[in-house]
Amino acid sequence: MAEKPQPVRVLYCPVCSLPAEYCEFGPDFEKCKPWLIEKAPDLYPNLVKEANDKEADKVSEQLQSVGISSTGVDGSAPAAPSGTSTAKQEEVKRLPGGKIKKKDKQEVVIEKVVRNKRKCVTMVKGLDLFGVKLSDASKKLGKKFATGASVVKGPTEKEQIDVQGDISYDIVEFITDTWPDVPETAIYFIEDGRKVPAA
Repeated sequence: MAEKPQPVRVLYCPVCSLPAEYCEFGPDFEKCKPWLIEKAPDLYPNLVKEANDKEADKVSEQLQSVGISSTGVDGSAPAAPSGTSTAKQEEVKRLPGGKIKKKDKQEVVIEKVVRNKRKCVTMVKGLDLFGVKLSDASKKLGKKFATGASVVKGPTEKEQIDVQGDISYDIVEFITDTWPDVPETAIYFIEDGRKVPAA
């Protein structure tokens, strides 16, 4: 006589209430991870490996902060902590493409763009690096030059002020008079694709 089949036992996640193997498709997978690592490690071996790697990194960081290298335990000479800290700093500054992230220079860049062969827009970038509130600056520029001015996101996702019309002739004097923190030596114009100092 054939043996009676046993019912399938389903392990439900207490966080998202889905079966454990479907947690990754649920809304709170990040919150489910600790429970999954503890209760269902066979379903997500990558999570367990990730957690073990993080633990190992934490331990090595603690050892380095004390001054002991993780390789120094087996009797070899411990590495100098200063060398490891500079390597860490380099890692932080690297971007996904391998490029090193540069700190933003404190400079105001003014660029004139001609649209539709007649209309002109003057873009002012970098005032915020001097602590100037861009919304206030756009109002002042609009009032001074009797034109439209607005804060927009530029091509690099940084905010800039777009002013209607060609105001490049008077803008340097206006910026240095209105915001004394902005030195004239930090103001540049973009001419023929090159950055030219205004001073």
